[in-house]
Amino acid sequence: MPTIPPEPAPHSEHEPHERRQVAQSFGSDAERYDRARPRYPDAMVDRIVVGSPGPGVLDVGCGTAIAARQFQAAGCKVLGVEPDARMAGLARQLGVEVEVATFEAWAPAGREFDAVVAGQAWHWIDPVAGAARAAQVLRPGGRLAAFWNVFQLPPDVAQALAAVYLQVMPDSPFSLQAMTKQAEDGYQVLFTKAADGIREVGEFSDPEQWRFDWEWSYTRDAWLDQMPTLGAFTRLPSDKLAEVLEGVGAAIDAMGGSFTMHYATVAVTAARTGAA
Repeated sequence: MPTIPPEPAPHSEHEPHERRQVAQSFGSDAERYDRARPRYPDAMVDRIVVGSPGPGVLDVGCGTAIAARQFQAAGCKVLGVEPDARMAGLARQLGVEVEVATFEAWAPAGREFDAVVAGQAWHWIDPVAGAARAAQVLRPGGRLAAFWNVFQLPPDVAQALAAVYLQVMPDSPFSLQAMTKQAEDGYQVLFTKAADGIREVGEFSDPEQWRFDWEWSYTRDAWLDQMPTLGAFTRLPSDKLAEVLEGVGAAIDAMGGSFTMHYATVAVTAARTGAA
């Protein structure tokens, strides 16, 4: 299993965990988020479960409990921690126990877990404080696993969508170059920050990087349903968002009305060492 090289991650004046207003914008349409966001590979869930000493799972930044429900289906007892009360409310309706707090401020009250997981959320958490809190609540041998779905648009779809974005939003970060390059390259900064935070705490095995490749076919309507849940669009003015969706819909129609997306789900993971 490959480990992550221990090079320090590039410094940024605007670390993701310092921009919580973006993270907390996802709850503006929690139902859409839950409906449209992709799930995670069962193979990854199973590997985390098998690699943990028991069934107790803490899901950090659980959102609407997309990952939490998958761990429940695998036989785990899951508690979620989520800073957005709107997301937490929907997660509870869907059958997951959730406490509303940021992970750094959350009070474990002496509770311990066999796994601490975070799907699409660890970059909103201070990587050192988060790893320290995970070490505090994990039993010896317990597993920390932060994971992300990284999507790679087909080149023709990326080119068409980039043209729409740049027409509507000339300052958009979605340039053709950004959309057609290997998406995992951009995410590697997040992976490295997570691994560096784990190493700095000093209470885990050397972090590993697990990768799971899969594909998903999107119809025009399914992709347009997901787009407003992406961070670049959750805070976009409604008129601009409507213009983007109209242009993207027309572009997908021109390509036959659907496309197949390649996903790589990448987990940064390590086991808790030492005694309780």
